[in-house]
Amino acid sequence: MRIGVFTVLFRGRSFDQVLEEVTKLGLEAIELGCGNYPGNEHCNPSQLLRDQGRVKQMVKAVEDRGLIVSALSCHGNPLHPNREVAEAHRRVQRETIQVAELMGVDRINTFSGCPGDSENSKYPNWVVSPWPDDFQKVLEWQWKEKVIPFWREEAEFAERHGVKVGLEMHPGFVVYNPETLLRLRKEVGGKVIGANLDPSHLFWQGIDVIAAIRTLRDAIFHVHAKDTGIDHLNVSVNGVLDPKSYLKLQERSWYFRTVGYGHDAGFWAKFVSELRLNGYDYVLSIEHEDAFTSPEEGLRKAISLLKQVQLKEHPREAWWA
Repeated sequence: MRIGVFTVLFRGRSFDQVLEEVTKLGLEAIELGCGNYPGNEHCNPSQLLRDQGRVKQMVKAVEDRGLIVSALSCHGNPLHPNREVAEAHRRVQRETIQVAELMGVDRINTFSGCPGDSENSKYPNWVVSPWPDDFQKVLEWQWKEKVIPFWREEAEFAERHGVKVGLEMHPGFVVYNPETLLRLRKEVGGKVIGANLDPSHLFWQGIDVIAAIRTLRDAIFHVHAKDTGIDHLNVSVNGVLDPKSYLKLQERSWYFRTVGYGHDAGFWAKFVSELRLNGYDYVLSIEHEDAFTSPEEGLRKAISLLKQVQLKEHPREAWWA
């Protein structure tokens, strides 16, 4: 299993500077942001589709350093009820798929998106309760009229370009846990839709991440290495649904952490082993969103821990077999 990094944390550095830093850190893979929420500082799909020579240069620069591009990421909300937002995010998503094909990268990462509650909505409506009955009607309308038709088209588009789509299970969007991920995968059909497994978003929902891996199995296309710290005192008072600013650390019920600072090395060893047991032997892509530490420090600490638990080789035949 390889260790990589989501390069959006290297803001203000050129693509070549990022590659040099990644190589110095002993990493083996990069995940590139291509627009929408992650930004596109190092990989602008609109520009690259107009300059395919630059695509070849980027691929060569990556290969010359012994690296791979694990995925292109364009996390957005292509189902946003504001048509301008939805169309812009969908355009970036499709351009990212096209650039992935040109680069020889077989997967992209994004969000499922979330519609509003009607054709006249201005903002997304994330349904998390079955009652009052209005919520069930909203949820049914969202999936039937928006979610399934949209993702069927997107899956067909991605498949034509030889690319898989890893959806990050993120609260606030219609796919936020294994059940909703597998529902969309089933509704869309085929094997094009799967998961970009980011455990940080599952931890605070109370999901057992090891059980989630075993449930998802071959639906896991890509993995983010990111941790979450739970403030159990705040949870005991206010629960886990927490819309307060990520900067109000003392008041929040949970916050994102560097790998190892929410869950110890023992957990991460089980995490890596469970991935391997269920067929995932690709990349652990470090994502930094820890407000307690700088990106540089957080990245170094994450690399150190993941190298301790990393499984580099396929299991050999047992001596007793």
